[in-house]
Amino acid sequence: MNCERCHDPIDPGEEREYAGRVLCEDCYMDALSPARTCDPWAVHSAKNLAQQGGTPPELSPVQKQILEYLQETGGVEPREIAERFQIKPSELEREIAALRHMEKIRAELREERKVIRLW
Repeated sequence: MNCERCHDPIDPGEEREYAGRVLCEDCYMDALSPARTCDPWAVHSAKNLAQQGGTPPELSPVQKQILEYLQETGGVEPREIAERFQIKPSELEREIAALRHMEKIRAELREERKVIRLW
């Protein structure tokens, strides 16, 4: 059996049903808790933590690579980032959301295309 969203194979007994669709566990979790890039409370929390002398959030290896790539390129479409680092679009959404909340990256329109660039 394959996931109806990402089309990856699902082991017997591991399938989840959501809104009438059979999903793998990753897609099920994404459906229950989608990434929210524009989340003012998350941005406020990240800023407050840094201002209160707390430990700044650590970047994951993938997040570091994304930032380095954006530094080199000046900004690219999300699809290019996913292809470059061979990650699923849903995983990329979560990485982009986290980096956006830390105000490390932002999106802009270039020639009517969404581009991710450094803050």
